[in-house]
Amino acid sequence: MTSTLGEEVRSVAARAALGVPGVAALQPVLADRLAAAAALVRRGSGAAAHPVVAGIRTERVRDDGWDVEVRCVLYDGHRVVDVARQVREQVRAAVSAHLARLGSPATVSVRVTVTRTVVDT
Repeated sequence: MTSTLGEEVRSVAARAALGVPGVAALQPVLADRLAAAAALVRRGSGAAAHPVVAGIRTERVRDDGWDVEVRCVLYDGHRVVDVARQVREQVRAAVSAHLARLGSPATVSVRVTVTRTVVDT
């Protein structure tokens, strides 16, 4: 797997998840925050920076499969289970379609974790 393909899968998954009604944001983990800080340092040194997609982790599990983890922050007032199901389906569909367009169809499994809710203002 090239790192570029992994970055593309993370970007596609993030756009799909953020497009689901009720999703306020994606929750970064410590590794995301460290990667973002390293990207700032690389940018300052003139090196090419790779985009950091917080809240999305991807792993190539087989030659024909991807495992995607999505960590969501939801707006208050939305049923967590309903939003999580919709995020899982939207991300799976978007990533599968993207991989098919690239000529590398794959099985995509998606785990959704809701980390917290925020009040919609």
